[in-house]
This record gives sequence, structure tokens and C-alpha cells, in this order.
Amino acid sequence: MAQYDAHVTWTRDPDAGASPRYRRAHEWRFDGGAVIPASPSPHIVPEPYADPALVDPEEAFVASLSSCHMLFFLHLAQEAGFPVASYEDRAVGTMAAIETGEQAMTHVRLSPAVTYVGDAPDAEAEAELHNAAHRKCFIANSVKTQIEIALPAR
Repeated sequence: MAQYDAHVTWTRDPDAGASPRYRRAHEWRFDGGAVIPASPSPHIVPEPYADPALVDPEEAFVASLSSCHMLFFLHLAQEAGFPVASYEDRAVGTMAAIETGEQAMTHVRLSPAVTYVGDAPDAEAEAELHNAAHRKCFIANSVKTQIEIALPAR
């Protein structure tokens, strides 16, 4: 069993006092030393209280699904004899209302574009590598969100 830690910190701007109008920019710190400036999504909290230039939790959720899928795909493709030269994904997450009336990330579309060092697998073999990567992805296995893998037509 492994444990993963994140240290999230936020401090109210002293000029805001007790006002409900306060900036929500904060930091994510990780054990390896990475510090990520974060903010709520400007789709949820308006500017200037959110900063659209910073990473928001919803973007990070989509990125973590994409990154996890990619890492498993790279490994599986290498094992299958199809080393990857480059991998690019323009992942998109969709928020929608759920049965309770609350909002949730209900759908994430991964759109990986892969180039290979040598010969590429045929479309069926590549699709199976993506399916296997999806089944193995820890993050995908941890959420209820529908995750779609849209492969480019060949």
C-alpha cells in the first residue's frame, strides 16, 4: 500500500477582513518539492476572486486522469514492442448536474495522439493497449466519472 500526500495552504488577504469578497488563490505542495499555484475555477468563482491563470481542482482532476492513462499506455506499448516516440492528449472534462442536484465531473474525454519509434500497432492493437491502460489506471479506477478514449481515425 502506498500513501500520497498533498499540502494545501491558503491565507486570507488581510485587506479582505471578514468580507465575503476574498481571493481564493492557494498553493499545492508535494513531497518532492513541487509547488503549484492553484485557484478555484473561474467558471465557479468569478474573477478577481479566482485566477484563471492558475490550475484549478477540476483541471487537475482531468490532467491526473490523462497522465495516469498515458503512463500505463507508455509501459504497455513498450512491453508490446511498440515504443512510443511522443504522446499528446487534449483531455476535456465536463461538469453537469447529478441526481442530487449537485455538480460533478460526469465525463472526461481523453484524445491521445501517439507516434511510435518504429512500426505502429494496427488500429485494433492500439485500441486494446488504450483499453488495457484504462483498466490499469489507478485514478480511473477510483472515480465514478465516465471516461471516454477517443482515438484518431486512421
